[in-house]
Parts: sequence; structure tokens; C-alpha cells
Amino acid sequence: MYEGAVQDLIDELGRLPGVGPKSAQRIAFHVLAADAADVERLAHALTEVKSKVRFCAVCGNVSEAELCRICSDPRRSSDVLCVVEEAKDVVAIERTREFRGKYHVLGGAINPINGIGPDDLRIRELMTRLADGTVTEVILATDPNIEGEATATYLARMLRGMGVPVSRLASGLPVGGDLEYADEITLGRAFEGRRRIDA
Repeated sequence: MYEGAVQDLIDELGRLPGVGPKSAQRIAFHVLAADAADVERLAHALTEVKSKVRFCAVCGNVSEAELCRICSDPRRSSDVLCVVEEAKDVVAIERTREFRGKYHVLGGAINPINGIGPDDLRIRELMTRLADGTVTEVILATDPNIEGEATATYLARMLRGMGVPVSRLASGLPVGGDLEYADEITLGRAFEGRRRIDA
């Protein structure tokens, strides 16, 4: 509908998750009306996040260093490992202040429709972490939707032969929802009521 740079900006904003055509247009016109200094800060923040942020070498969480702050924290327990789909799920769980162990970020969930299988996730890295026998419990905290349940079931079957107890977050989380949208109380109750999976 617009030409040149304005339409290019709307198109790029529209590619972001959760941003539809109307929202993309509103954001584009907000950027046009904003002070140049505000736009410079936004552009700088975007380029900085791409140049500085990487994934933790151990757990896959976002970090600006080789290890994320959780993996490098000696006060965190190494015997309980919470497996999540995305780095944003780590933040959601950390807000509860219920979990003092460490994490493993899979980088997604099994989703055959979108061509994502077990080999596309950080499952091999998870098995490597569990091989030394340090971990005494694995908590599967994948999203309570079809993809998250499929991933949890797959992992439970894979981990069954390793002799590590596997649990899944319990009630309190709505089926079909995402961890990042759950409030602290709901997530806290889910951790307290987690159950063992006997796949």
C-alpha cells in the first residue's frame, strides 16, 4: 500500500511473531513520528543483541558470555535439571523463585508439521549432560500443548533407560498455553505438584 522505505519497514515488522499487518503499520508510523534519537537507540539495541548475544555452551540459554549466569552460579544445584523449550521459558520459571537447579534449553519442540524432529533439538546435548550421573532428577517443563506434550513423551522414553527420575510440571498450567504467559503463582504451584512420568 505504501512505497519504498515505509512499505519495507511494514513488511519487515510484519514478519515478527505476533505482529500482524495492522500492528506492523502502527509501529512503522510510530517510528516515523518518533525522535531520531529514539530510533537510533532502537536500531543500536537491535544490532547489539545480534552482535553480543549468543547461546550458553552448556545449557543453550541466551548469554553474552561463554556460560550464562545460571550455569556459572555456584549456588545453583547441579543435581536437578529443568528441560525447557526456549530461553524465554527460563525467565518465566526464574520469576517463580521456586527452582534452584539448572536448565537445559532444547531450542524448540517436536513439530512434524513444521519439519522439526528430535534431531533438530538439543537432545544429544541433554544426553551428554546426563551421562556423568550428576543429575538425580530431570523436570520436563515443555509447554502444555500438543508439541510440548509430544516432546515430553519422547524425552521420557529416551531417559527411561538412564536411571534418572523424570517428572513433568503438574496442574495449574492451562493446556494449549505457553509458559511465558503463565503467572508466577500458577508456575510455582505447577512446580510444587509435579509428577513422575513412567513412560
